[in-house]
Amino acid sequence: MSDPGLDEAIRAAGGITELARRIGISQPSVSNWSRVPAERVLSVEAATGIARTKLRPDLYGGHFAEPDEAEAARAKEYAFLAKLLARAPDATFLRQIAKLRGDATPLGIAHARLAQAADGASEEQIAREFFDLFIGVGRGELLPFGSYYLTGFLNERPLARLREDLRDLGVERVETQCEPEDHAAILCEVMAGLIGGQFAAAADRQRRMFEKHLAPWIGRFFADLAAAEAADFYRHVGAVGGLFIEIETEGFVLPE
Repeated sequence: MSDPGLDEAIRAAGGITELARRIGISQPSVSNWSRVPAERVLSVEAATGIARTKLRPDLYGGHFAEPDEAEAARAKEYAFLAKLLARAPDATFLRQIAKLRGDATPLGIAHARLAQAADGASEEQIAREFFDLFIGVGRGELLPFGSYYLTGFLNERPLARLREDLRDLGVERVETQCEPEDHAAILCEVMAGLIGGQFAAAADRQRRMFEKHLAPWIGRFFADLAAAEAADFYRHVGAVGGLFIEIETEGFVLPE
């Protein structure tokens, strides 16, 4: 049985292939969906203009409230980092990054430097850098997984604990997803969803997710990315991510 929300998103995008292209995943992945996965709702909403309440009414129903300006900015930053860490940016995304403008804050300056790095960079050059950093021949220079940073091995107990919490959120693992869920990109996408109201979860869930599954290691990952031998464009991504995580860490320790 087809899902009305998914069908509407496919029509709005102009087909399955175009929807997959807009959200940066493969066409077979979208073809295998029976409905829009919880962790993809924000991306599909942004790509098609179809409201999340229509895409997944079971998650939102009539009780969804738009996040305030500060929360929306946080969700956008997490989604931005997730997209950069999930795959190499294409030419269109690089042009968008090049238009970023930063204020005089450390994070704003880091955004401006990232924009400068994107301006004039070639899609092929960045794709090669992404490959060397995260894929490589055998393995990349960095392994952006929580289990690896916390235990020195992949698929260890931190991943099992994360999967338990994701099940509680209703996040479904897509069969074609090859990366473990403790990948930095996936965790950033989950945080974007929690902050943006994508998940029907208690208000303190984003704090618990951050403190349990990101804070113990992701700052070190961004520091390693900023200093990686293969990083040129991506050292600026590491700088942005590291500063943002510092802000998040400070924000979560403040009293409500």
